[in-house]
Amino acid sequence: MSSILLFLPLFLLTLPSSSSAPVGSRSILRAVVIDSGDQPDFAVDLNATNFDAVLRETPATHAIVEFFAHWCPACRNYKPHYEKVARLFNGPEAVHPGIILMTRVDCALKINNELCDKFSVGHYPMLFWGPPPKFVAGGWKPKQDKSEIHAIDDGRTADRLLNWINKQMGSSYGLDDEKYENEHLHSSVSDPEQIVRAIYDVEEATSTAFDIILEHKMIKSETRASLIKFLQFLVTHHPSRRCRKGSAEFLVDFDEVYPSDIWFDKNQESIIGKGKGALGNFQICGKEVPRGYWMFCRGSRNDTRGFSCGLWVLLHSLSVRLDDGESHLAFTAICEFIHNFFVCEECRQHFHEMCSSVSTPFNKTHDFVLWLWSAHNKVNERLMKEESSLGTGDPKFPKSIWPSKQLCPSCSVTPSQKNNASGQIEWDSDEVFKFLVNYYGKKLVSLSKDKGSLGDGGTNGAVAEDLVASTSAIVVPVGAALAIAVASCAFGALACYWRSQQKNRKPRRSWK
Repeated sequence: MSSILLFLPLFLLTLPSSSSAPVGSRSILRAVVIDSGDQPDFAVDLNATNFDAVLRETPATHAIVEFFAHWCPACRNYKPHYEKVARLFNGPEAVHPGIILMTRVDCALKINNELCDKFSVGHYPMLFWGPPPKFVAGGWKPKQDKSEIHAIDDGRTADRLLNWINKQMGSSYGLDDEKYENEHLHSSVSDPEQIVRAIYDVEEATSTAFDIILEHKMIKSETRASLIKFLQFLVTHHPSRRCRKGSAEFLVDFDEVYPSDIWFDKNQESIIGKGKGALGNFQICGKEVPRGYWMFCRGSRNDTRGFSCGLWVLLHSLSVRLDDGESHLAFTAICEFIHNFFVCEECRQHFHEMCSSVSTPFNKTHDFVLWLWSAHNKVNERLMKEESSLGTGDPKFPKSIWPSKQLCPSCSVTPSQKNNASGQIEWDSDEVFKFLVNYYGKKLVSLSKDKGSLGDGGTNGAVAEDLVASTSAIVVPVGAALAIAVASCAFGALACYWRSQQKNRKPRRSWK
């Protein structure tokens, strides 16, 4: 009886009486709030219906799955320890996001019987560690020597679990770590392989950009054409399949959701009202984006890098996927998009000045890619001076002229005093172009190959399709010549064809 009385208060505290999710959160980031004032749950609750999908789609490199039973007193006592560690890695406020996905499965629920048997769960709680795709590919059996899934044998307290993780990863994470104080943050300047993870930031930046457009009611009669240009550009060349798909879906009903009538500006509130209007819940890159954190573009402080970095990566990744005949049309689409929809006034004006200085149309992809690279360096050079004088830069990611020697040894030659008294960098434009195509093209999308190699029997084909373009960088055939649709946009025919096909195949979308 005394033991029952000891466990009863804890049991009552752990009973969830209500749940809620922060605005903009997704299933993988959702927190369950308890009325008692306890901290929200950070570990992701999984069951047989979402287990494979969540572990297949996570950008995290590692995963921990806790198998437990809700009636088990030891499991209830262990939960606060597990949550202390989970808050470091899970959720929009994670201290070290995108590294470890921490999840739990309740084996006391009948729906999970087969799933728990698959992992030979023999006691509670039972924890497993491994690459996320391996949990999808197969289960776990005792004494299974070659499995990449390992049982965690020393994780009964938060300290011991985190120590076990640190030993596995060679890291030194601490339970008291705070957000953006991460000594393990990788610098994209010195490690060229880090660009692989930027595919997630490209999706994050795309979603954030359109959230800003909708929230600020920036679609007006005078900006419709430029937005359509950019959307059609995304439909054809975005490196993420799910963002291409979402952009196309947006275009299908664009004329009806945002009619060209001059009066529609006054009625945007009813169109994009959150939860009520046609576009309140629209997610241009799918239901799991935005995730709430950055990976390649994460700064060492909360107010650095992030969206601006992700937007630059998006623009570069688009530029290297063009055919020669599209280069100037893409240039105008990007310039108009930044001018009409980028909310940083000073940045917008500077970019507009650089666009206005171009007097000759771009006839080659080579030329446009190098112009965008040069424009980015000009921005870096300007901000480098300002941040240095004001002390507002990111100490781990100071602005610099790029690519550096570490990233591209052949892109520049060391200036000699004899030939270059000014000491300016001498660039080999052809080598720079090759670097940009490889860096923002092949390397950026190579994550699918890495993820695919982790699974068995092609179990990760879905995530590969979602993340990566179906064609290689640079060689992206557009097909037949594209007619001019809106404001001389060369991608118009694609949208018109897509719209007509969808109208014939299914009823009008409700946009709810």
